[in-house]
Amino acid sequence: MTSSALRPADDETTPTIKAAAKSAGSDYAALCRQVRQAGMLKRRPGYYTAKISVNLGLFALGGVAFVLLGHSWYQLFVAAFLGIVFTQVAFVGHDAGHRQIAGSRRVNDLLGLLHGNLLVGLSYGWWVTKHNRHHANPNHEGRDPDIASGVIAFTSGVARTRQSRPARALARSQAYFFFPLLLLEGVNLHVASIRALLDGETGRSRSKPVEALLLGVHLAGYLTVLLIFLSPLQALVFLIVHQCVFGLYMGCTFAPNHKGMPILQDEDKLDYLRRQVLTSRNIRGGRLTDFVLGGLNYQIEHHLFPSMPRPTLRRAQELVRAHCGRHGLTYHESTILSSYGQVLRHLHAVGAPLRTAPDAG
Repeated sequence: MTSSALRPADDETTPTIKAAAKSAGSDYAALCRQVRQAGMLKRRPGYYTAKISVNLGLFALGGVAFVLLGHSWYQLFVAAFLGIVFTQVAFVGHDAGHRQIAGSRRVNDLLGLLHGNLLVGLSYGWWVTKHNRHHANPNHEGRDPDIASGVIAFTSGVARTRQSRPARALARSQAYFFFPLLLLEGVNLHVASIRALLDGETGRSRSKPVEALLLGVHLAGYLTVLLIFLSPLQALVFLIVHQCVFGLYMGCTFAPNHKGMPILQDEDKLDYLRRQVLTSRNIRGGRLTDFVLGGLNYQIEHHLFPSMPRPTLRRAQELVRAHCGRHGLTYHESTILSSYGQVLRHLHAVGAPLRTAPDAG
């Protein structure tokens, strides 16, 4: 199979999906045996101890700089720096949600709550529930919450549901607005977390009081510190810069993973291996790319083995790529800039039907 055989994220059925659906699911079992025999699912406590320590050190460094600068507009550099640090901290929360860090579920959940709710201000329970649904059905229309109806239409089916003039106008030109809208993603995540807590959508009900407490401590502490050390205007601008950098960084990290890759429908009967490989995209790069993207540049390996520790994904890549080659599966890789181009072209194509159809009314 070649990349050209893959369908874009829309309603059309392609030979790639149909042919893959005929293959046996035992192909994943063979790969899984190889990975286990190579010890690639073993925990890496040393790595995560160092990673968490470095993140906390950077967090503290930003805090010290914030206090020392006081009423200064140079605080905007601190805001941008902490936006980056918040994203790195969120990556650890992501790993905890996948049970990558410790063998104990309780320890992973504790780390996830501390990194998510307390440090970053995101509901760990809500995110894990949503993210697990994504992993079970990546790019499956109607099942993957990451391509569900929202401000951006990621599928032609969603685009066709747009009724109001503003919504249709946005969908027609959404490729141009995608990156600017990512500046609001941080705020969107915070709001979604609070809404999930209020609606009881944070996974296990027993964790709701803890989640609410930690999230409340984060929000109260965040706003209090801003208002103590900055003027109201400086505090507002600091908050905007901080959350925009955080949202843009998060969005730019997760967007290349699946956007613009094949969209699955209910009639596409794929086994686990093909469902995960055909809908995922890896980003080429070295150690710097691994650090900047939090290991999510190995999206294929991550989706095949969600509990695999982040530093092991690079090692697993060779096994997975070779396995895909033996079974005729496209192993899709691109540079980060090329992936963004593919995402934008896909978004532009999704809005095409609305550019030719007149607005109702």
